[in-house]
Amino acid sequence: MRQLMLGNKALARGLYEGGCSIVSSYPGTPSTEVTEEAVKFEEIYCEWAPNEKVALETAFGASLAGKRSFCGMKHVGLNVAADPLFTCSYTGVNGGLIICVADDPAMHSSQNEQDSRHYAIAAKVPMLEPADSAEACEFAKAAYEISEEFDTPVIIKMCTRVAHSQSIVEPGERVVPETIPYEKNIAKYVMMPGNAIRRHPVVEERTRKLIEYGNHCDFNRVEMGDTKLGIITSSTCYQYAKEVFGDKASILKIGLVNPLPDQLILDFAAKVEKLAIIEELDPILENHCKELG
Repeated sequence: MRQLMLGNKALARGLYEGGCSIVSSYPGTPSTEVTEEAVKFEEIYCEWAPNEKVALETAFGASLAGKRSFCGMKHVGLNVAADPLFTCSYTGVNGGLIICVADDPAMHSSQNEQDSRHYAIAAKVPMLEPADSAEACEFAKAAYEISEEFDTPVIIKMCTRVAHSQSIVEPGERVVPETIPYEKNIAKYVMMPGNAIRRHPVVEERTRKLIEYGNHCDFNRVEMGDTKLGIITSSTCYQYAKEVFGDKASILKIGLVNPLPDQLILDFAAKVEKLAIIEELDPILENHCKELG
């Protein structure tokens, strides 16, 4: 039965349906409700960690044990969790690992306005960015598949408008994959310099595969309208663009915001007369399009 859900509640629902077993988070608006909703499912063990670094390390430990895990925080918390984030990008995962970070454009409840996409780029970690509650639920389930297929943690980037607004979600059934056995692998999981040097090409190759994946995946979609104006956008800005322009513009909606899909962007740009970028905070989409010419 379809339900009206807050974005954070929908994300928690996606964790449940995706087979998440362990949640370790640090509270901070606008991310707190994800864990508050996840704890309502008896099948998910949830805890508050003393800080975001510990939260991510706990979730990563569960991943190594073969369980699908999750940790959540707000954007400033990702500063605290940066150390394990950069390292687990190199090690990869065992069970699927999702890191949710909730940004706060306009600083409704935050001391700054940093853009978490920079962390995804710097750490070379894929980032999904839902635009409504339905996508928050679906992206959470899909993030576990991506995490295990590409051997990587996956960041889901929420923001205040998506986390605290409501839209329609169609709940599904919980699917729990078999626990992936842990196998001792020092070369993969112990990032001393000698091992890290050998893991670096693996991370770069993973990024190339994710770029190609982004050119064809369902997270990135083209909605053709009037070709006089083409808009590339994501997250809340997609909703604003649809509200203002409707079918009077063609839209490329980006859901996999890192790495960005080069060929899909070039193909879309070739179909429209004028191209505009609509995004919140920093010009990451804009700069990428300029680099593509």
